[in-house]
Amino acid sequence: MRWRPPVTARAGGLGVAAVSYVAVDYLRYLSPAWHSWLMPALWSVLALVAVARAPFYRHWAVEFRSVFPFVASMIFMLSTFLFEALSVRSVSAVLGLDWHSDTPPLPDSGQWFLLALNEKLHPTLVEILRAHIIGLHHFLMLFMMLAFSVLFDSVKAPGLGLGARYMFTMAIGRFLRAITFVSTILPSARPWCALARFSVPAHPHPWLQKYYVPYASDPAAIRQVINRDIAYADVGNYIGDYRPDWGSMSFLIDFLRPTTSEEGSWFNLLKKAGGGCNDLIYSGHILVAVLTAMAWTEAYGGFSSAVIWLFVLHSAQREIRERHHYTVDCVVAIYVGILLWKMTGFIWSAKDASSRSKRLSRLEKIHGRLIQAAKDSDMDNIRELLKAVETDTPESHSSSSSSGRVRVRSRAMWVFASATILSALTVVFLALTWTTDG
Repeated sequence: MRWRPPVTARAGGLGVAAVSYVAVDYLRYLSPAWHSWLMPALWSVLALVAVARAPFYRHWAVEFRSVFPFVASMIFMLSTFLFEALSVRSVSAVLGLDWHSDTPPLPDSGQWFLLALNEKLHPTLVEILRAHIIGLHHFLMLFMMLAFSVLFDSVKAPGLGLGARYMFTMAIGRFLRAITFVSTILPSARPWCALARFSVPAHPHPWLQKYYVPYASDPAAIRQVINRDIAYADVGNYIGDYRPDWGSMSFLIDFLRPTTSEEGSWFNLLKKAGGGCNDLIYSGHILVAVLTAMAWTEAYGGFSSAVIWLFVLHSAQREIRERHHYTVDCVVAIYVGILLWKMTGFIWSAKDASSRSKRLSRLEKIHGRLIQAAKDSDMDNIRELLKAVETDTPESHSSSSSSGRVRVRSRAMWVFASATILSALTVVFLALTWTTDG
């Protein structure tokens, strides 16, 4: 049978919790004193509610089967983050600081449109559009709340399956993003960014001194290199770069371009990469926001999904307004996120056609035992058999001979449940701590 949200989901409890979280966190701008104790209190309440509900959750066996996809998706996502950080530092360093300061931003119709709206709209509405209502850490927390709501049967189990799909989709999106912005290097909408955040050489990489600089601005040189299809210019002696001893990782020097003022390993440079100082098409923040909205819409639905999408649009216009991204970055991130989410339904889906076939298969296996239990008027046995079909818990033909195995399995599920809840809450805490600054 098709899974439908229970009464608790339709009542909107999860939506109320989500909006309350965003509202309470916005108090950091309105009343920092209230925020300093209300926000930890809200986190504590949510964590305690999840822990208290865990013993009554009926789908730990299903969650256990999703552990491998969940862990594999997490490793894949962290690997793509590392690749993305390397790419961000590379595109910010390869052309040198002089290029960043001398190259003007691209013309952006979205920026012009928002500036024009500021003159037409009521000042209160403009202030709402400017307000930092929603950020990256909010969208991550909203997804965490959605995944934890499986404990209350508000979202279809397994929650780890939903998390695996979210991370796998994000990993693909971040990988595609990295190869996109590396392919063509575009100037930042904030020309001062690189000088303020990066300590890289002022001159371009020697490779670009040969293949880019002589043909960067002279129309005649550009026409000639097109006709010849060869780098014909004599650039003389290249300006070299500082080359520290990174051992087996020294090949990264050409990508990261460290300077004498930057001490430490290659990994320390990657940690400083942040969002980069080029136009990183498409927006990673908006990708996370769209994936959260897509997950919320499919798994929970209702009016709260519309609110989440409004948060996405507000975040997108603020990215453009504050010139963290061009309009094209946000537009592309929206449709890429939607399409990628649609493509990864094989990991987890609220449309349970496969679950229905599995239930029917399990029902066929116990068909004879159900009939015998009905003839014997054994209602307790009927309930146990139907519960096994619903929760996918295998039933033994001889309960007396398998009672020991059931107890062992029950203890194992308790250990797994405790480890899952503890690990999930730790991940939530780390995610919020590392992304709270945006």
